[in-house]
Amino acid sequence: MSLEKALETIAGIAHQPDGTPAGVVVLTHGAGGSRDSPLLIRICDQWARQGWLAIRYNLPFRRRRPKGPPSGSTADQAGVAEAIELAGSLDAGPVLAGGHSYGGRMTSMVAADQPGTVAGLTLFSYPLHAPGKPERVRTEHFPAITVPTVFTHGTSDPFGSIDELRTAAARIPAPTEIVEVTGARHDLGSTVIDVPTLAVAAALRHRPIQ
Repeated sequence: MSLEKALETIAGIAHQPDGTPAGVVVLTHGAGGSRDSPLLIRICDQWARQGWLAIRYNLPFRRRRPKGPPSGSTADQAGVAEAIELAGSLDAGPVLAGGHSYGGRMTSMVAADQPGTVAGLTLFSYPLHAPGKPERVRTEHFPAITVPTVFTHGTSDPFGSIDELRTAAARIPAPTEIVEVTGARHDLGSTVIDVPTLAVAAALRHRPIQ
């Protein structure tokens, strides 16, 4: 499939590198955001600078309406699976996938359910639990993740502490790395830390060797 057709199918925007891509990374947004999240834009720019084709795309619930929360995860997981499949059809190298918050969670669930479809995960502000409800963790699928996984997480994120994330990541039977963003909350905003540079560098440390 052509890149243009793939982008149209998933409501995606591509950040293209100079020259032949080293691989493809597909990233999606959180429950309250869209593909136009400033964080996603900056991360995709950094991937392109590192020689990768980066695609940020809208989940199905955001394609249906410009605002509002998700109405169910089944369709959104199907949307993630479709984006990963289309990325693989581009024959542009290994496929990495991830996203911010809800989008990252949906992507990790697809990777757990469909092993072999991605070469690695890059997850931003993974929502371990709802704020104030640490007993209701969202990590039951972690033992089924079999690819290197990088978490980029703020030290003041109310959706999970760094210690909680370390405990959760230990359940993944594959290499993991946590990029700590000191002082950042769920939006990973920081005036002193270059989040995209650190996150992409960490993901590249675990990239598949061709």
